[in-house]
Amino acid sequence: MNLSYSSVIAYGCRYFAPPFKQLLSYTLLPPHHHHRRPSLLHSSFNNLNRFLTGNSLFFRMERFWSGSAIDKNKAMVEHLQRYGVITSKKVAEVMEKIDRALFVPDGTPPYVDTPMAIGYNATISAPHMHATCLQLLEENLQPGMRALDVGSGTGYLTACFALMVGPQGRAIGVEHIPELVASSIKNIEKSLAASLLKEGSLSVHVGDGRKGWPECAQYDAIHVGAAAPEIPQPLIDQLKPGGRMVIPVGNIFQDLKVVNKNLDGSISVRSETSVRYVPLTSRDAQLRGY
Repeated sequence: MNLSYSSVIAYGCRYFAPPFKQLLSYTLLPPHHHHRRPSLLHSSFNNLNRFLTGNSLFFRMERFWSGSAIDKNKAMVEHLQRYGVITSKKVAEVMEKIDRALFVPDGTPPYVDTPMAIGYNATISAPHMHATCLQLLEENLQPGMRALDVGSGTGYLTACFALMVGPQGRAIGVEHIPELVASSIKNIEKSLAASLLKEGSLSVHVGDGRKGWPECAQYDAIHVGAAAPEIPQPLIDQLKPGGRMVIPVGNIFQDLKVVNKNLDGSISVRSETSVRYVPLTSRDAQLRGY
């Protein structure tokens, strides 16, 4: 696929980053801060969801995803592959098996590449962000490994992790809104990860994700689905030597950080791309909208 700068619109973007993956998740600003050309860009899903969390909105993909053409989970995955977002066969297989429609609110278009509000000032990220995080963590989601999903929300990514690590591994979701934990369990029970939930290799818990889930540490992979002002030390402590964490860090301006714990216990951190996520905060602050 060839992309020229002139064919790309990144919402709220103050700079161009040449590598394709840098276009995946530019920071999104509220509607009055972003500029677009209405004659070029139109989406039938034109509402605040696109400004919520973990989006990349560049022109060709947004134009492609708009409307109701994508009505099957497999078609969603195939189009993410076509646009170069998914390059891993394993990630494609897992995302095909875990139907996104089971994890989004009723009445919303499940396969459009946009985040969606799920209540309690929380969101489910856009499909391309799920694919990006799965690929960044793929080597640490091998059968038998342990994965932690902080801010597990609807349970979608936790279910994907569970399929990847298999029945001999462990996939743990942590979410501080009890109602979301209850609904995520129901979502998973309808998915192909249901047997793993029943057997106990997949579980979702009510808790403050900033503290991780020490009962099942250490983890080969940790994913954080909300932006922290800085990387929480408990999550670093619970990362296994040789493990990897993917976490958005920042306030107004956020970067998706890839945190590797080396075998000697030292930490290396790099920025993957710019993103916009809801904040990783306390339950009360989240419910108040802070």
